[in-house]
Amino acid sequence: MTTTAPRSSTQRPPGMTDVARVAGVSAQTVSRVLSGHPNVQQKTRAKVLAAVEQLGYRKNNAARVLSSGRSRTIGVVQLQTSFYSRTAIAVGIEQAARAAGYSVSAATSPSLDASSIEEAMSRLADQGVEGIILALPLVHSTKAIEEITKATPTITIDGSRTSATEIVAIDQSQAARIATQHLLELGHKTVWHVSGPSGWLDALSRAEGWRRTLEDAGITPPPALEGDWSPASGYRNGLILGRIPEVTAVFVASDEMAFGVIRAFHELGRRIPEDISVVGVDDIALAEYCSPSLTTVAQPFAEMGELAVQHLLRYMADPEVTLAPASVEPHLIVRSSTGPVGG
Repeated sequence: MTTTAPRSSTQRPPGMTDVARVAGVSAQTVSRVLSGHPNVQQKTRAKVLAAVEQLGYRKNNAARVLSSGRSRTIGVVQLQTSFYSRTAIAVGIEQAARAAGYSVSAATSPSLDASSIEEAMSRLADQGVEGIILALPLVHSTKAIEEITKATPTITIDGSRTSATEIVAIDQSQAARIATQHLLELGHKTVWHVSGPSGWLDALSRAEGWRRTLEDAGITPPPALEGDWSPASGYRNGLILGRIPEVTAVFVASDEMAFGVIRAFHELGRRIPEDISVVGVDDIALAEYCSPSLTTVAQPFAEMGELAVQHLLRYMADPEVTLAPASVEPHLIVRSSTGPVGG
């Protein structure tokens, strides 16, 4: 008689990919068996169900999905963070899903490491979600992630994708071009940049848009300073920029970092916008109440979440369909933190 070794209490529960490995089939086949898909050979179905029994794989959940064929649940993978943009997108996703008659199950990843994202996706797949939204950057994929996205319709946000996902994105390069061009049109000879962390596709796209806008204007970009999206990192970089006399305009890759930059400029006696103009990105609720109120590139996060759900539902209805990537356009909100060069 074949037995399996008892699992340590610290080990994760068996997942869909474990069932696929034991049964000798793909994760997509496991998903089809558990959802009651008719186009599965009886022999294959028996192997998958035997693996489910052997591993003790989420028997209650598997039975629930088998009995109905539907879970009416959308999974969302998020980064463990308090960043406003991540929260706002999640709210948009939940509202749109609820309006469509779906609930949302969220799984967080402690980092952007592919193995952490893989584990979060596996937890959602194990719950029998009908589709997944990756609401974080997926810079690198893994074999298991590819298997999950083939088995479960998946939409990615932030411009990242695997071979079997669809994209919904805000044009971050365009957001940077809008901000940089605004400052150039005010007469500033160049624009300095406080970027987000290099591991984020959003940050890379914004930095590239800033750089290309300056180069297209015949301006050699000054060195960019890197932050981590936090106000503290903006403050540290603001203390550097505020001590450079020729700095008259700064494009900051997020409003939260822009708050820190502005605080540093105040402490150094640099007036805004008389001495230095500052533009952020996001248009979070506090931007209007910054001192001075912050000029920023608004991103329609709620619309982004709604569009992701709509895209995913169409993909779930027909996984064979090829959907064009959907893009949401950012727009500039001009407030008091920007002005003509020299005041």
